[in-house]
Amino acid sequence: MKSTAAMWKYFVPVSFCVLLIIAGIRSKAQNPLIRDQFSADPSARVFGNRVYLFPSHDIMANEGRGRIGWFCMEDYHVFSSENLTDWTDHGVIVEQNKVPWVKPDSYSMWAPDCIFRNGKYYFYFPSIPRDTSNGRGFTIGVAIADKPEGPYLPLSEPVKNVRGIDPNVFIDKDGQAYLYWSQGNIYGARLKDNMVELSSTPVILQHLPDKGLKEGPYLFERKGIYYMTYPHVENKTERLEYAIGDNPLGPFRKTGVIMDESATGCWTNHHSIICFKEQWYLFYHHNDYSPAFDKARSVRADSLFFNPDGTIQKVNPGFRGIGITGAHSKIQIDRYSRISNSGVSIDFIDTANRFLGWKSVFEGEDAWVQYNSVDFGKQPLRWVRVRALAPEGGALQIRIQDAAGPVLAALPLGADKDWQLVKLPLFQWKPGIQHLFVTAKDNRQVAVDWIGFE
Repeated sequence: MKSTAAMWKYFVPVSFCVLLIIAGIRSKAQNPLIRDQFSADPSARVFGNRVYLFPSHDIMANEGRGRIGWFCMEDYHVFSSENLTDWTDHGVIVEQNKVPWVKPDSYSMWAPDCIFRNGKYYFYFPSIPRDTSNGRGFTIGVAIADKPEGPYLPLSEPVKNVRGIDPNVFIDKDGQAYLYWSQGNIYGARLKDNMVELSSTPVILQHLPDKGLKEGPYLFERKGIYYMTYPHVENKTERLEYAIGDNPLGPFRKTGVIMDESATGCWTNHHSIICFKEQWYLFYHHNDYSPAFDKARSVRADSLFFNPDGTIQKVNPGFRGIGITGAHSKIQIDRYSRISNSGVSIDFIDTANRFLGWKSVFEGEDAWVQYNSVDFGKQPLRWVRVRALAPEGGALQIRIQDAAGPVLAALPLGADKDWQLVKLPLFQWKPGIQHLFVTAKDNRQVAVDWIGFE
């Protein structure tokens, strides 16, 4: 029985070289949230006035690097935002070959979680241990930091009496902490105050689905109701479900579906749920940048709402995501809120480098794309810029409020087989947060990368 202070002698430092190189990289919200690398299994946490995102990090396996055609993860990053729009990558916080108990080059750093307690940040992560005798598979370790962005120092041994993946930690109103994980079933146990040892025997959480894979537990409490949420294969792929109870260890009652199966066949989903500035959010993942390979996922987020009786309204996944986009930003309308039924489609800019993002392709008169929650500020804007590709020329129109709303600008585009950046004056300007509409005014094909205002 070691105190938290006594446990420090078992820590070893993580290399900070990569952290120094890439820390501070920023990306804009819109789904997916992380736009320069694969990310999955997001654990979102509110620490102070910021949201911190602790995902796993998918990479592509190749000869000598992981198992080709399977999940491949070697490290973890942490990201943060104070407005859910601008996300900062703080760099690598834990690496597989810097953790003493992890099997070297096992590429098994799967879904993590993080929690704050006693002035420290406890980062929980699963992996394959060096010692796999007696059928010992995945287990769960802990790394500890003074700040949510690290540096994190991992314990030299995993948590005792825990076998499985997908750790989740919850601290109840009475101060009792709980650890959850999955291995065929979903398990739960109390944690000691030092947050690195169990204080009770693990139990299988009762009355959850008994058929089909279930994993990825995430527990939260709202108005006295404990919500055990989890991915479950009811049919062919995972959907997000939940059960409710009046105790952190259950029993729980199967209650409903948070998100249906992926319409495009991504086999996994994994999530977290937080309340930030009085709004609830669902963080989850999808294979946006890798549509033909669902082991390379990307983190998304959408708003989540409750019914008066405490049940959760189903979330329909979307491209627009969360946060407010500044009018001065490069507004990527391909991450739309709504789109017309015909005459416009979305495609990658370059299939050889999908992290370059998408384009909106207009080829029907009056086809439109709607992009919600653009902040036009309080000071008048005078110009609009658009990056477009119009081999035969074309014409676009920009409106706000609705598809027949006030016209901000008309954009005639000259014929050019290369991408062009066009800057034209606005007819008028409206302050505050507006819904934006981009409409094609003829049948010529026009592709739009982004638009912005100044």
